[in-house]
Amino acid sequence: MKKGQARKGLIVAIDGPAGSGKSTVTHLLSLKLGYTHIDTGALYRAIALRAIELGIPLADGAALGELAASSKLEFRERDQVLLDGRNVSALIRAPEVSMAASRISAHPEVRLALLGLQRRLGEKGGVVLEGRDIGTVVFPRAHVKFFLTASVESRARRRVIELEEKGTYLDFEEVKKQVVERDRGDTERKVAPLRRADDAIEIDTTGMTVEEVVARLEAEVVRRGKDFASASTT
Repeated sequence: MKKGQARKGLIVAIDGPAGSGKSTVTHLLSLKLGYTHIDTGALYRAIALRAIELGIPLADGAALGELAASSKLEFRERDQVLLDGRNVSALIRAPEVSMAASRISAHPEVRLALLGLQRRLGEKGGVVLEGRDIGTVVFPRAHVKFFLTASVESRARRRVIELEEKGTYLDFEEVKKQVVERDRGDTERKVAPLRRADDAIEIDTTGMTVEEVVARLEAEVVRRGKDFASASTT
């Protein structure tokens, strides 16, 4: 880390499977720390949404890579995601877009196109990034790494509640099946599969409240920040 970076803020990486609570926890943690929240999964969702709209086959890695490279993606306040200037924050949370995002994220062309963007968004520090490969590929030298997990049942219940709050009602068993399929796709893909970084702190959020998880993460980030600040002055 360059001298003075600790005072500007750390790079915090939060990885984990779908439904482990990453988005909610990352959002709240970033607010507490005064950091920028970067939802890298939203980038893949946005490309998946555009691919569906354009009728691009989800198996066509080359075409999807070109789409990702030519698309303008931005994050705005309140976790808004803009795709070519259009606010797609709500649209990218649809179940079919989530499943499509998992499929397109397996293409090396798409991952390569979005890798540079993710690094540019976080390189200055003072950020909390969430995704599947932040601590292993995007920022392998992140100052603090977490890996959140939870039981399949717990993650499916959270997903059902999340969908219901947005007016979408799905059977619990169907959502559970989707969670398992998403896990399989994320962990078995050849490029940047979901896995815990060797130096990541693993936290099982099953049975924990959001506040408990955020407090645990915040305490660790604050501790690491003090360590880095102390080291930078010696």
